[in-house]
Amino acid sequence: MASPIKTGLCSYGHSGYAFHAPFIHVHPGFELTAVVERSKHLTQQRYPYVKIYGAVTDLFKDTSLELIVVNTPNHTHYEYAKAALLAGKHVIVEKPFTVTTAEGEELLQLAASKKLLLSVYQNRRYDSDYKIVKKVVEEGLLGDILEVEFHYDRFKEELSYKAHKEVANNGTGALYDLGSHLIDQALTIFGMPKAVFGDVRMIRTNSVVDDYFELLLYYDQLRVRLKSSYLVREALPAYLLHGRKGSFIKSKSDVQEALLMKGVLPDTPDWGAETPAEWGLLHTEKNGVAVKEFLPSVNGNYLDYYQGIYAAIREGKPNPVTGEEGLNVVKVIEAAFKSSKEGKVITL
Repeated sequence: MASPIKTGLCSYGHSGYAFHAPFIHVHPGFELTAVVERSKHLTQQRYPYVKIYGAVTDLFKDTSLELIVVNTPNHTHYEYAKAALLAGKHVIVEKPFTVTTAEGEELLQLAASKKLLLSVYQNRRYDSDYKIVKKVVEEGLLGDILEVEFHYDRFKEELSYKAHKEVANNGTGALYDLGSHLIDQALTIFGMPKAVFGDVRMIRTNSVVDDYFELLLYYDQLRVRLKSSYLVREALPAYLLHGRKGSFIKSKSDVQEALLMKGVLPDTPDWGAETPAEWGLLHTEKNGVAVKEFLPSVNGNYLDYYQGIYAAIREGKPNPVTGEEGLNVVKVIEAAFKSSKEGKVITL
């Protein structure tokens, strides 16, 4: 095997602890080399071999690093990704890719000019629940898909302890945060819509950022509705799909985040397996006969994303999530905000 890809993390908060460090650590093609932590130095409790830097500028100067993960607040993505690219590093940017399409386009041009990998960490493509939904569509089990609804709901009246998420700043709010996941999932299966309608609101007491949205994506015959609210106590199914032959209904039930937050490393044979109680309900027609059954889920595994990054850097294979795909998500977000403000459908 080629030498491991020496990797630096721009932070070690929730994202670094759960979604990046464990997978970089267990994948033999990577080495978790350096992390930015200003005071606590928590990384070394789990990964004692890691170098700690006090600032991202110091991380970018480390000539041993090949890959930088920009997993900092949304409004910093453009600035830090640009600095890392200028330092000659491959870059993974957390979702959302950038706050504006102009920022994203500049980063794409810069990465191309330097022949560097620029990827967006859309980990929810690797959730067990989404993977079985994608499989149902790709195998044509419902016939022509006519109506789809994706939900990502929470019940949380109180404001987040993460202060940067509750400030009326560029890139904050549920549409940039949770919406980035839902939009990416929809675009990955169905492609870019022709138009977007958005209803984006603030519903929690004292909230100054959007915490509710409903988007309607327009395709030729298909309509895709994406919804999120911070005030849903009784969760609805996360995925509802209706086609000419039948329907598929699935809960949001990927287990990876819960395991990662408990400190479990993603190196077990049954990693990302759902219980049968969470399997999705398929009600369709096969060979002219009505069928109603629960479909076994596909295991989720965020390690597949990092395997894709390794293959792209070391073997020249396709980028698992391109900057262009990340940019398309931002285009839909911008259209949704414009639609909500003007009260009309926005053509893309």
